[in-house]
Amino acid sequence: QVHLVESGGGLVQPGGSLRLSCEVSGMIFSINGMGWYRQAPGKQRELVALITGGGSIRYGDSAKGRFTASKATDRNTVYLQMNDLQPEDTAVYYCNVVENKDSQYWGQGTQVTVSS
Repeated sequence: QVHLVESGGGLVQPGGSLRLSCEVSGMIFSINGMGWYRQAPGKQRELVALITGGGSIRYGDSAKGRFTASKATDRNTVYLQMNDLQPEDTAVYYCNVVENKDSQYWGQGTQVTVSS
C-alpha cells in the first residue's frame, strides 16, 4: 500500500509564502512523476506543478513565476514552495504520484487559505 502524507498548509496573508511537503511511503515499484494539484470550491482540480521521472517540471499557468516544485534527492518527498500567495490561490492542495500510466496515487489534501 502506498501512503502520501502532506504537510505545510495553513492560513497566510496575501503576499505571503508557504511550503508544502509530501512524503511518499509504501510499496511503489517506480515513480514516474510527482507533483501537486489543487481544487478550489466549485472548481475542477487543476495542475499546479508536476516533476516528471526525467526531472523536468511542468507548471500550471497559475503557478508560473511564483511557485517552485522540487524533489528530495535521498527520499521520495516532493515540495512546493509558494510565494506571493493571493486569495485566488485558496484551495485544497493535493499531492500526486504517478507510478505508470495506469496507476497513480493521491494524498488526502492540505488546505491553503490566503486571506487578510
